[in-house]
Amino acid sequence: MRAIDPLAVELNEILRENAPDLYRSLSSLGKELYFPRGILTHAAEANKLAYRYNATIGMATHKGKPMYLRTLRKYIKNLKAEEAFPYSPTAGLAELRRLWREHQLAMSPGLEGKSFSLPVVTSGLTHGLSIMADMFCDPGDRLLLPDMSWGNYRMIFGVRRGADILRYPFFGSHGGLDVKAFSSALESLPRPGKALIVLNFPHNPSGYTPTREEAAEMVAALLKAADGGLTLVVGVDDAYTGLFYEEESFTESFFSLLADSHPRITAVKIDGPTKEDYVWGFRVGFITFSHRSPGKREAVYEALEKKVVGLIRGTISKCSTPSQHLLVRAIKSPGYREEKEEKFNILRERYRELRRVLGNPRFAEVFTPYPFNSGYFMCLRLHDVDAEILRRHLLERHGVGVVATGPRELRIAFSCLEKEQIGDLFDILYDAVREAREKETVIH
Repeated sequence: MRAIDPLAVELNEILRENAPDLYRSLSSLGKELYFPRGILTHAAEANKLAYRYNATIGMATHKGKPMYLRTLRKYIKNLKAEEAFPYSPTAGLAELRRLWREHQLAMSPGLEGKSFSLPVVTSGLTHGLSIMADMFCDPGDRLLLPDMSWGNYRMIFGVRRGADILRYPFFGSHGGLDVKAFSSALESLPRPGKALIVLNFPHNPSGYTPTREEAAEMVAALLKAADGGLTLVVGVDDAYTGLFYEEESFTESFFSLLADSHPRITAVKIDGPTKEDYVWGFRVGFITFSHRSPGKREAVYEALEKKVVGLIRGTISKCSTPSQHLLVRAIKSPGYREEKEEKFNILRERYRELRRVLGNPRFAEVFTPYPFNSGYFMCLRLHDVDAEILRRHLLERHGVGVVATGPRELRIAFSCLEKEQIGDLFDILYDAVREAREKETVIH
């Protein structure tokens, strides 16, 4: 068996002593992770103490500034050269991490007074989820997911890490979440044991966010499972956080309910500005931890951070420097919150128009909308037409693109439809279903 590096052993002992349940949740890879001493730590020391010459980092400089090409510099005029071209710290810019923690508290007031780590910068949310998978998922570990979920979870946890994915019904017959199915799925897991769970609200693909009552019931089920001996790692995928259009929805992150909740629950928040700030191509995200450790929590979070940055160092090395500096500038700029509110209002108006359009009773002949109240998407259940056949018919005959997420399920991203286009799209969809029926594509 390969020997574990002494630095990893040191971090493992900190976790074993201060958070034994969290330590037992780590994957075999998670136990081996550490942040290496050497170039990066030596460079950090040199940045503080090398007042004469600093010949540590693999970066070219000229007259004390980063070296750069003028042809690139002219396209990023508003950033200083040192904000655009050098490496960023492996954990991300300290200022951005601090600002994002403040943002998390503002978005989820329930986090006030609870312990959670300083966010570490990732290269987008998918990267954050893959870090969670690498740190906590071994082949054969159980991952609980709803029957409707983002397809990439299977790649991240199943294909890459070998998780055994267990599904439960997402919606119940009453028109909301099937909390009983979620609770039953938890109860079916063997004890003692470990399980991973991913919660994603607003939900992709359905666009549904639980009510306050549903959120409380889901968390109660998780606490009951932990009380019964199940060790849980709960990933909270907050990709669409803030985009809530109905007052009865639970509008905070589930992380605020799970933080500090139980010694056998490790909560992992994966979030970022991708959808919140409409910067899909920036590839900046964050990963944050909370654990009700019986020991020194700051030591636990420091050990987890070192494992995360060791993993980042060993995969992508660093995250984008200009993207991080642009976000820092945006967050600190006057009008930032007002601009976000303006964009939110545009999306909410599209949502309301969609609700109005779906009120047309003729649509009930061909499909039933799944519950939706937030985010970018909504889903339809087709009554008697194959979703993939209809998708191709819409594309080839009508020039309309939608996503088939199941045998009879279509996902529609109203986020990329103008308000005045929504009615026309559903008229086309209605006609396309009738055309598909005529072609005998009905499921028997």
